[in-house]
Amino acid sequence: MRNEALHIANGIINAQVSLAFAVLAGLAVALCLTRARRDLDDRLIPMAGLVAAFVFAAQMLNFPVGPGVSGHLLGGALAAILVGPWVGALCVTVVLVVQALIFSDGGLSALGLNVTNMALVGTAAAYFVVAGLLRVLPRTPGGLAVAAFLGSVIATVAASQAFMFQFFLGGDVALSGTTFGAMALSMAGIHLLIGVGEGVIAALTVGAVAKARPDLVFALRGLRRPPAAAPAMAGGVA
Repeated sequence: MRNEALHIANGIINAQVSLAFAVLAGLAVALCLTRARRDLDDRLIPMAGLVAAFVFAAQMLNFPVGPGVSGHLLGGALAAILVGPWVGALCVTVVLVVQALIFSDGGLSALGLNVTNMALVGTAAAYFVVAGLLRVLPRTPGGLAVAAFLGSVIATVAASQAFMFQFFLGGDVALSGTTFGAMALSMAGIHLLIGVGEGVIAALTVGAVAKARPDLVFALRGLRRPPAAAPAMAGGVA
């Protein structure tokens, strides 16, 4: 099976599973819309547009990772860091819808699958990783860049394994000369390489934004360290 960085074409996954994930993706996107309203403000609205445009442009640039295999930026980690998980998932969803409708990049019947993998799983995985790392890493451009790199790598591999789960449920393409386990490992290895490339791009981008305008980075504004415990009163409690 030729891989195009998780962009699933029509006919790879059967109709029943594709429909189920279309419903799941629709419900999740509706939740994102509801939660995103809490985050949107005068700073986040223009940033969301810029993030969507950047992800769209970056996904048009493919780079080879092996014979017959190409990869591109998924964008979930970058979006989650700059505009938050809810708005970030919506940005990637918009990019995927435009690519499917105008550029035929990913099948229409597979749109729910692609949104689930790249916009939902990828963005959520990246944000959880970044949120965890920023509890221990310094809140500096360098610390954020490290978190962006690791979040991108893990998110890309997680999205690839989400595809493998979908393929396990309803793959309509026969595996010739390989097993499902071997295919899952191969997908993880390929997307590890893609994740490294994405991580470098995300780290450079968010590091530059954090250095110039840290107030525009959601991960620095939206994540707060837990407050330190108040020191005990001298002499104890009466």
